[in-house]
Amino acid sequence: MRLFIALLALACAASSSAESHWCYEIQAKEPNSICQGPDLWPGSCQNKNYQSPIDIDTDEAEVDINLKPFTFTGYDQKKTWLVLNDKHSVKILLSDGIYIAGGDLPARYKAEQLHLHWSQEENMGSEHSIDGQHFAMEMHIVHRKETSSADAENSEDKIAVLAFMVEVGNQVNEGFQPLVEALSSISKPNTNTTMEESSLWDMLPKKEKLVHYFRYLGSLTTPECDETVIWTVFQDPIKLHKDQFLEFSKELYYDQEQKLNMKDNVRPLQQLGDRQVFKSRAPGQLPSLPLMALVVPTLTCLVVSFLQ
Repeated sequence: MRLFIALLALACAASSSAESHWCYEIQAKEPNSICQGPDLWPGSCQNKNYQSPIDIDTDEAEVDINLKPFTFTGYDQKKTWLVLNDKHSVKILLSDGIYIAGGDLPARYKAEQLHLHWSQEENMGSEHSIDGQHFAMEMHIVHRKETSSADAENSEDKIAVLAFMVEVGNQVNEGFQPLVEALSSISKPNTNTTMEESSLWDMLPKKEKLVHYFRYLGSLTTPECDETVIWTVFQDPIKLHKDQFLEFSKELYYDQEQKLNMKDNVRPLQQLGDRQVFKSRAPGQLPSLPLMALVVPTLTCLVVSFLQ
């Protein structure tokens, strides 16, 4: 009898665990689905004030002169990266020796992994939006703060995520092609493979474009949605050919049976609340309009006086 009760308890625990597994809305809407969509996500995902993603209103973003260019270490390393289907996205596991600093970050941060969010539509696949506009995809490079383990657990800035919007263009993106070619080998969840040798720089916009970005404090966009993230959202998008873009929703699946294509793996937008979004000012950027309104008349008066 005791054995029966023990087995029943284990079965109930397993059932409870299955029911509490988080998923995206597209999965929660499937017939007979028992996973929890975004409205039921656990942890800090509900009723918190510093959640992500958000819509970035560029007119409301405040210039912060401390948001200077980043220092990228190891981003040029050519590696045969391990890439996997983790049931929620495609993820590249990054090796040692890759760091970011600068950009008004409080410390050096070590890169851990890269993953993406997408849709089959060209204006629905990014988690963040800019001036109300969503993009085809969004790529996140996740970094962890270099500090003692005790401090890291209690830190509100222990994660730094670099977010890149991805839009569809007319040219094949050769830097993304090794990842695109690996997708067919990881169609099922919990499978992995290795990519052809490449570097992070191969996948990013040109370095001179990485001086334009937005900054705010927020959370992870998956459970437990911990509010421990310094977000950097770059303004200049990555461009993929349409065929490359569509391979993600064509080759990857949420389920072992390969019935539900992986797409719309996007958390809904969250309220900005009382947070301020900041933006960098690139070298040579023109002054703001109010300043120009003062400068132009002054220069005009000086020129007129000189001519007289």
